[in-house]
Amino acid sequence: MTMNHRTIDRRSVLRTAVTGLGAAMITAGTSGCATGERNARMPAQETAPSLSVQDTPSPRENGRILLAYFSRAGENYYYGGRTGLNTGNTEVLAGMISKLITCDVHRIEATDPYPDDYDGTVARNVREQNADARPAIATPLPSIDQYDTVLLASGIWNVRAPMIMTTFAERYDFAGKTIYPVTTYAMSGLGTTERDCARSCPGAAIGEGLAVRGEEVQDAGPDIESWLQRTGLLKS
Repeated sequence: MTMNHRTIDRRSVLRTAVTGLGAAMITAGTSGCATGERNARMPAQETAPSLSVQDTPSPRENGRILLAYFSRAGENYYYGGRTGLNTGNTEVLAGMISKLITCDVHRIEATDPYPDDYDGTVARNVREQNADARPAIATPLPSIDQYDTVLLASGIWNVRAPMIMTTFAERYDFAGKTIYPVTTYAMSGLGTTERDCARSCPGAAIGEGLAVRGEEVQDAGPDIESWLQRTGLLKS
């Protein structure tokens, strides 16, 4: 369902988690839950080439903007420990962005919801990444044709966005649109989101991404505003 930015509901996204064989690190923004690792070293971060500001088209004056985010509530990673979040970090971040710019907001929800339990979500994420799975979306948008610019927001789970973000990206034609990756994280920043967006959305321009540490999202207002100004999404 697409909603105005005033109607974002309260839930949460994962921040970061590590478990199992190489330990899976899950990171989420306020729209999900914060997740983390348990005495495990994060795998080497993959980096994706990002377009320079000069290479990224400026948002059209009257172009419509979509902010699509995935978030999970429940047990989250928090400064090396755990905490329960009623609203995930990515959802909080999405709400802060939508108060500064005019955009439509769409919450991406899984048909099979992720568990509130931290370890259960970590284990499921490991299985989905290993299988290159495409988790089903409960309420997909019928179309994104009316948008010129799309902000794709989620936590970072084991160095990349949850696989449901790939489900969303591959569902639509992004050719000619500009995508801005937005993440909440514990250690891995944007992770591989820029590279993954470029692969899943052929023909799209990938703009400068925004990465906010999950534990610090409530205080990220100045960084968010600065990013919106640099990208031209916030009109002076």
